[in-house]
Amino acid sequence: MALIKFPTKTVNSDVVNPYVNSIFDNFFNDSFITDRLVTRVPAVNISETQDSFNIELAAPGLQKSDFKINVDKNLITISVERKEENGTDEKLYSKKEFSYSSFTRSFSLPESVNYNSIDAAYTDGVLNVSVGKKEEAIVAKRLIEVK
Repeated sequence: MALIKFPTKTVNSDVVNPYVNSIFDNFFNDSFITDRLVTRVPAVNISETQDSFNIELAAPGLQKSDFKINVDKNLITISVERKEENGTDEKLYSKKEFSYSSFTRSFSLPESVNYNSIDAAYTDGVLNVSVGKKEEAIVAKRLIEVK
């Protein structure tokens, strides 16, 4: 004997109009609406090694000169402001998603940061920012003998 579970409906959900639920489902699942709800800020990976913190920001299609990195006390801010040129284009787009014209990302820095050892490099569409740690913050590895 097989037990089959059928999806349950709420009471009186389709009594008024059976098409109401499908219209709202189609409206909210439409790509026109969902594309506008997606954030237009590049994704970030933050990792920590023994001697530094690393920030990787995915921002393809930009140039090194587009980035501005500012450090103010315990806050590092990475920003891009790029003016798009509105030239005459012979292409007829059905969908155009390249819209990283400007963005700003800010991150809090811990007290263990060495502000003199902050480096940034942009390669293959990824901005890599390395923030060094102070000497006292670097934990020395050692073997502890059990007595």
